[in-house]
Amino acid sequence: MLRRILSALLLLTLLGGCASTAAATRPAGPAPALRLTATLVSPTNITLSWHDSGPAPAGRVVEYATAPNGPFTPLGFLPPTQTTFKHDNLMPTTTFYYRVRPFYGPASNTVDVSLPPGAYDDQAQADQSWAAPRTVPGDPVAKQSIRSAGTSGAPTNLTATVVNANGIKLAWTDNAADADGYLVESKPFGSTDFNAIELLGPNVNTCGIVTLPTEKKAAYLIRAFYYGHSSNSARLTTGGGP
Repeated sequence: MLRRILSALLLLTLLGGCASTAAATRPAGPAPALRLTATLVSPTNITLSWHDSGPAPAGRVVEYATAPNGPFTPLGFLPPTQTTFKHDNLMPTTTFYYRVRPFYGPASNTVDVSLPPGAYDDQAQADQSWAAPRTVPGDPVAKQSIRSAGTSGAPTNLTATVVNANGIKLAWTDNAADADGYLVESKPFGSTDFNAIELLGPNVNTCGIVTLPTEKKAAYLIRAFYYGHSSNSARLTTGGGP
């Protein structure tokens, strides 16, 4: 589950590229044949499944809304091999609308981080202003499209600075001219895959991460991404309760 969803959605809205509407405002990447189905497996639990016969994406985002036209909220940015998602413990007698969108885009180099010993401290983490996503001015960069063949636009020069026993600060060079946003992806030591943990707006080039206990030793990367065409919308109404 992404750790920074609502703030990212607000930022994307302010920058004119809200995550829930970005694909509808302009053509976006290859058009996969992505078909979504939703199944009510108990009165308040829904399972989503999809089939995608189009080009392989970097991953997919599962979104839901309580009105036919949204606004849609991300439930998770998932690896490309995942084809199901469970949305559990929902409000009874409520109609939910779902869609799945592929996303594409290049990733940065990876950085490995080893944090010093120390458990999470609520008081030490009370002020997390250091972790806010920012755009820090730097040397001019000739930005490239991440949507066109023959160009890259991938983030470069990714660095990680240890802030405390449970926090790191990431910084990178933003080379993308037309990204819908950025994803911070993490791979804890011993894991096989990177998973998205933070959703950031376009033009951001630094942010902080409050790490989980499993991320005392982990690798990180930044992905500049854009949304592909959405699946069909799936609609289900929950029952009266367990």
